[in-house]
Amino acid sequence: MGQVDFRTTPEDLQGPNGIPPDPVSVVLEEPAAYLDLSVNGRSAIPQQIEIEGFLEKVQEIPFQVAPESHLIDLDRLNEMPGEEFRSLRTRLNHIQGQQNIHSVVVTSASPAEGKTFTAANLAMAQAQLAENAVLLADFDLRRPVIHNLLQAERSPGLSDYLLNGVPLEDTIKRIGTTNLYFMPAGSPVKNPLELLNLRQVKTLVQTLPRIFNWVIIDTPPLLFSADANLMSTLTDGTLMVVRIGATTYDNVIRAMQSLCENNVIGIVANGARASELYSKYTYYYSKQD
Repeated sequence: MGQVDFRTTPEDLQGPNGIPPDPVSVVLEEPAAYLDLSVNGRSAIPQQIEIEGFLEKVQEIPFQVAPESHLIDLDRLNEMPGEEFRSLRTRLNHIQGQQNIHSVVVTSASPAEGKTFTAANLAMAQAQLAENAVLLADFDLRRPVIHNLLQAERSPGLSDYLLNGVPLEDTIKRIGTTNLYFMPAGSPVKNPLELLNLRQVKTLVQTLPRIFNWVIIDTPPLLFSADANLMSTLTDGTLMVVRIGATTYDNVIRAMQSLCENNVIGIVANGARASELYSKYTYYYSKQD
């Protein structure tokens, strides 16, 4: 497992003169017990997951990205930030070629650092590859937003599968004719952490990689709940997102310590200045091309 490079200084994260840079770039540096509890007065409903022919049962919904969502344009991947996410995709696929990694938690130390932005765009970039079925799963049961980005319904979703007996194939939607599939958070629950502690969640996370080549899971921030810590023990790897100019060095250290470096495969730096990145691609992707 790659080790995270902690040589970043507090000044690097804060940006020059303390001014936050523009949120346009992503770069990657390689670096419990489960209780069967009732949630909201209801017990989880165990279900058998039929692997054979699963994707054929999934409903397709229109591919309609919400305005101002900051998701990459699939028709203009050579532009920023699409190129950065393609680079991130390449690094992760290289790691996957060396290790058995198919499920990844994407989290951050604190809110507003770009974890959902990163998870959604990484999933979209991965789905551009042929025969590469990708599931973007919203496990942030506290403040789920991915369904808004994709202009999809919040339920049925994860919580409905676990508590209401909704078949798994009814909680997952295919986004247009792409290789991208989406599982929303589902109906609101009062005790998200207790729900994620259910045995059925562990079984689900172990089963999904048998259907999808990549399972990318969005979770709450590390320093605000234990949800991401729990999910990191169930998945193959964890990506932590930091925002240049916003994330403090102390918070990075605290977040990493809360994970006990469990399955950490890298740190994604979000928020590099546009002027620092556009020049990289001008030579290759000029207006004359």
